[in-house]
Amino acid sequence: MIWLAAIAIVLSTAHAVPQPGPAPAGMVWIPGGEFTMGTDERESYPPERPAHRVKVDGFWMDKTEVTNEEFERFVKATGYVTTAEKKTDWEDLKKQVPHGTPKPSDEMLAPGSMVFVRPEKAVDLRNIGNWWQWMPGANWRHPEGPKSSIKGKEKYPVVQVSWDDAVAYAKWAGKRLPTEAEWEFAARGGLEGKRYAWGDELKPGDKWLANIFQGHFPDKDTGADGFTGLAPVASFPPNGYGLYDMIGNAWEWCSDWYRVDTYSTLAKQGGVTVNPTGPSSSYDPEFPLQPERVTRGGSFLCSDHYCLNYRPSARRGTESDSGMSNVSFRCVKTPDKK
Repeated sequence: MIWLAAIAIVLSTAHAVPQPGPAPAGMVWIPGGEFTMGTDERESYPPERPAHRVKVDGFWMDKTEVTNEEFERFVKATGYVTTAEKKTDWEDLKKQVPHGTPKPSDEMLAPGSMVFVRPEKAVDLRNIGNWWQWMPGANWRHPEGPKSSIKGKEKYPVVQVSWDDAVAYAKWAGKRLPTEAEWEFAARGGLEGKRYAWGDELKPGDKWLANIFQGHFPDKDTGADGFTGLAPVASFPPNGYGLYDMIGNAWEWCSDWYRVDTYSTLAKQGGVTVNPTGPSSSYDPEFPLQPERVTRGGSFLCSDHYCLNYRPSARRGTESDSGMSNVSFRCVKTPDKK
C-alpha cells in the first residue's frame, strides 16, 4: 500500500539532513537518519543477523556503479596498474594459505583474476570451482579472460577490480568507499524493514527490478530479466533515493573489514550505533587466513536456487586483494563542513 510505504519513508528519515547544496556530477544526496540495519528474517544468512538500530549522517553517493569508461579515465590520468595486472607475490600469498602449502606454478602466479565460467550441465554446488576459474590475463580491460574486451561496454560496471583498486580510484576522484552502514541505508531507498530494495515482493507486477540469475544455477540462465551476465548501469529503475543497481548486477566494495559476528557484537551493545565504520580486522571462519572486506548488493549470479543475496541486508566477505567477474564499486563523498 502506498500510504504504508510513505509512512516507512518518513520514519526512516526522521533525522534526515537537508541537501547541503548542488549535487556533485553523477551523485545524489542520501539524507542520513536512523534505521534498522540487518534482518531477523528466517530466510537470511547468519552474518546479516540480528537486526539492530544504526544512525548515519547524510552523504553524497554515486548514482551508479563506476563504469568502464570512468575507470579508464582514471587509469589514463594516473598510469595506475590494477592488482589483476600484477604478478602475484608468493611471499604475500603464503600468509593467506595453510602452513606448508607448496608454491603454485608460475602460471598460477602470473597476472590474472577469477572468472565465472558457466558449466555445460548441472554441477555440485558445494564446489565453487565448478564455475569459478583462475584465468591468467583476466583484468578490468579483459574481464572474461585475455581474449575478451570492454569495447562497446563503456557503460557497464567495471569489474575485476580489487578493494585496493577501488580505494585508489575513489581517492583520485576526491571521494571514498561507503561504510557498510551507509551502503545499506542508501540501498533501502527510504523503505524501513523491507525484504527487497523496492518492497516485500521479488517481482511486483511480475516485473524484474534487478539483474540477478533466473533459471538453474549455474548452468542455465534464462535471462528473464533481460540479461545473462552483466548489464549496463541504470538498466533497471532507481530506488527511492535515485540510486541504480544497488541490488544485483555486481557486488560492491565497502570500506569495512568483514567479520561474521559484527552484527551480534553491535546488538549486544544495545542502543543506536552512530556512523559505524566496522571492526578493526576481518574474520571469516571459512577463510581464516584471508583478509576480507565487505561486499554488498549481490550480483547477476545471485539466484534463489543457490543464494539469496539480492537483498539490502545481505552481506559477505570478499578477499580484498582479488578481483572477480561480478565485483565492482561506487563511491560516496562527505559534504564539506561549513
